Amino acid sequence: MNLTEDGSREDVRLLTGGESRKELGSILFHLRPGERVMLLGHGTDAGLFRLEEDGEYRLYVGHTMAYALRKHPVIGIWCHADLFARKEHLHGLFSGMIVSEMKEAQEYGISCSQEDLDRENANLAERLRVLFDHDVPFQEIPSRLAEMDTARTQLTRFNYNNFYCL
Repeated sequence: MNLTEDGSREDVRLLTGGESRKELGSILFHLRPGERVMLLGHGTDAGLFRLEEDGEYRLYVGHTMAYALRKHPVIGIWCHADLFARKEHLHGLFSGMIVSEMKEAQEYGISCSQEDLDRENANLAERLRVLFDHDVPFQEIPSRLAEMDTARTQLTRFNYNNFYCL
C-alpha cells in the first residue's frame, strides 16, 4: 500500500458527493470490474443520500446504480446499507443500523451521552480504517470488529455487531 504525505492512500479516488447523479453513474460504470467501491454517509434501505443545497437529504446512490455496483466489492456504511445491498444483490461489507446521532440513540433505546457518541463514532471509524488498511478480508471484518470493542457498552455492542459480509 502506498501512502501520500497526508497519510491517505495513493490508489484511492475520493468523491465527495459534489458530482451529479449522472456523473457518479458514469464513474461507477467505467470503473474496472472488481475495483473496490466505498460508500459512506446517511441513507436507508433505498440507498445512500446526499445533503443538497437546500438542506434536505435526497437519494444519491439507489436502485439505478445497482447494476454498476454489482461488478465491484462494495463497502457500504450507512444506516441499513445491508438491506439495500440484499435487495440489489450487491456483495461486500455493509452496515446495518448504526447509531451515529443522539436522535438515533433515543429511537433505539441506547443510553449514552453526546460525548460517548462522538468518542465511539471516532473509535469505530478508526478501527474500520485499521482493518481496511491491513486488507483484512471482508468476511473477517464483522467478527474482528466485534473483538475490537473494548468498551462493551450498549452503544458499542449495537454498532459493532451490525456489520455484514454479503
